[in-house]
Amino acid sequence: MPKTLLGLIGHPLGHSLSPQMHNEQFGKLGVDGYYHLFDMPEEELQKGIQALRQLGAAGFNITIPHKVNVMDDIDKLDPSAKRIGAVNTVVRENDELVGYNTDGEGYLESLLAVRSLEQIKNANILVIGAGGAARAVCYALSLRSPESITIVNRTQEKAEQLKNHLEDIAAIKTASKEEAESRNGEYDILINTTSIGMSPEVNNSPWILENVKASALCSDLIYNPWETRWLKDAREAGLDTLNGSGMFVNQGALAFKYWTGKEPDRKAMQALVEDHLKGENNAE
Repeated sequence: MPKTLLGLIGHPLGHSLSPQMHNEQFGKLGVDGYYHLFDMPEEELQKGIQALRQLGAAGFNITIPHKVNVMDDIDKLDPSAKRIGAVNTVVRENDELVGYNTDGEGYLESLLAVRSLEQIKNANILVIGAGGAARAVCYALSLRSPESITIVNRTQEKAEQLKNHLEDIAAIKTASKEEAESRNGEYDILINTTSIGMSPEVNNSPWILENVKASALCSDLIYNPWETRWLKDAREAGLDTLNGSGMFVNQGALAFKYWTGKEPDRKAMQALVEDHLKGENNAE
């Protein structure tokens, strides 16, 4: 019997840790599966997914730039993926491809390692960026009813769209960069969802730390480099920090469970990612 086929679809993929992370867990849990990289430019996405259907793939992850467009090429959407407006995990269910989004819950689980649910509920949260990752993070946070969420984005229109999308379930607002920076002392959790500070542009920082309260948490979805310039500056200023490795591991673990019905060893997955990324390797 052939191995269960799974994988990651995106473009460009470069060097990804997803195959090592999943394939190690397949071996440990006795799953006869193989996780492969499928580098597909946008014009090949539809044909590529059709090929995976015919090959009997059990599912796949989706990354940049396909998280929105893939919704047109699958059969069903989980309600949360529909609400978020993006898919990062596809599961074959009764010969139909069903789209899920594990990014938001993956982020929330990483956040709960450093902040309690009560602290999140009482928090004024700043979200920098309004792309697909921000949509997933804001949706997951909105379900926990924080005191407020403020979205700042380079283009105000995109921030307004995200606010309008979620304001029925959360106290959510937008602000200009200048306005939000002037209120730095109000935020309990600051979350960078943009690529600012990602390798190779490692000296860039998404947000000033001036007047940020001493008890605040600075959270960056980036995990390569392991510690961004922004998080390094925050740590040296005595602030709590959280990088994106936990979100990466948790979203992968949630996808793994959708595909196999088994809970992977998250500590082992985290250790694998940490061992690689504390060196100089890239990941997805």
